[in-house]
Amino acid sequence: MSKVKSTYRCEQCGSQHPKWAGQCSDCGEWNSLIEVRLETGTAHRAKPNFSGGYAGQAAQVTTLNQVSVSHETRLPTGISEFDRVLGGGLVTGSVVLIGGDPGIGKSTILLQTATHMASEHRSALYVTGEESLSQVALRAQRLDLPTDHLKVMAETCVERICEVLAQLRPAVAILDSIQTLYTETLQSAPGGVSQIRESAALLTRYAKQSGTALFLVGHVTKEGALAGPRVLEHMVDCVLYFEGQSDSRYRMIRAVKNRFGAVNELGVFGMTDKGLKEVANPSAIFLSRYDEAIPGSVVMISREGTRPLLVEVQALVDDAHAQPRRVALGLEQNRLNMLLAVMHRHGGVQTSGQDVYVNVVGGLKITETGTDLAVLLACASSLRSKALPQQLAVFGEVGLSGEIRPVPNGQERLKEAIKHGFKYIIVPKGNAPQKSIAGVQIIAVARLHEALSEAMQLCDEV
Repeated sequence: MSKVKSTYRCEQCGSQHPKWAGQCSDCGEWNSLIEVRLETGTAHRAKPNFSGGYAGQAAQVTTLNQVSVSHETRLPTGISEFDRVLGGGLVTGSVVLIGGDPGIGKSTILLQTATHMASEHRSALYVTGEESLSQVALRAQRLDLPTDHLKVMAETCVERICEVLAQLRPAVAILDSIQTLYTETLQSAPGGVSQIRESAALLTRYAKQSGTALFLVGHVTKEGALAGPRVLEHMVDCVLYFEGQSDSRYRMIRAVKNRFGAVNELGVFGMTDKGLKEVANPSAIFLSRYDEAIPGSVVMISREGTRPLLVEVQALVDDAHAQPRRVALGLEQNRLNMLLAVMHRHGGVQTSGQDVYVNVVGGLKITETGTDLAVLLACASSLRSKALPQQLAVFGEVGLSGEIRPVPNGQERLKEAIKHGFKYIIVPKGNAPQKSIAGVQIIAVARLHEALSEAMQLCDEV
């Protein structure tokens, strides 16, 4: 008889502890230790064979240039914005993890993808662990999706799912969600750290051996991170996050990890009564501005992945009646505090006694530093109650010494602004074009005080 013992495992980091404690000593999370019952017996391990690996195995070592390289084929999902985020399509044998808030559209876009690939004579299997088959059918009918060729199954046991996958050999399989799956080799409840990790390992191993592309739906915590251990993100090939609010019309999918494409690639979708529809020109939806210029508003030229985006940033600077507040929506809070200190020291604009609120219109989250200059110009415009021209676009990184540093892909940002009809563009001197552009005034600046002076001068001229 094997002995049964208990251990305590952290749901956040997966570390094990001999006894229960209120706080995990490894990650610092409170009330995250759960009891896991383990069966221990005599472990039968292969004895090492020092003449070459383990007994019964033939270890082979080869040089890298002798490894045969196969060109991975890409499977189109039927949604071009989704293909862009994936790096050009779905790679055979890849495992993609999709996370997002409840009701944001994870199951919707995957059901659209599955029905399209099934209608294109590529076998697809949709495995649901949270909904019944009738609920999936009702959603497909509401979205007017073709359901003739899509195979569906309601199952939560990983072993039985792998058996069905081995029989059908589909080109793509969708598992909604990984938190509902369990493996019979463990006794813990579904959704725990050990179950998520072992279930993902079994599915990943099957995908690599069979060539079936897998989509895994993952829940998120209150902080917005994927629930379960971080090892789950290391196992899969791609990690995609849904951004935006569930009550908003637009959704964004961002790739934070992609072994087959660029990271931080962004796909923009519009939520309709017929599902998620791709937005061909994302800059147009982020530039819905007022008919007249208002203080505190400026267009910044950001870059997400391989595509430049024109986004409006708004700032409100007002007198503080108590402790001054700094609120940033769509930007990093600490970077906003740093930029305001740089503007005070090297631009002569003081905001120590004012509340500063900065918002990126459209619910977009900006992670790059090329939008620093636009944020400071919007704050200065609101503080001085001077409206910047509506035909002005800005990009540039602001250093701690007040210099305006060049940013990558400056020429592509300029082309995007010119395509949308902007007449004034403030750029770093390192990104200034060598030849003048007809109909566009390029203002190249090297220091922050120069950019503030040029922007305020445009306010007076226009």
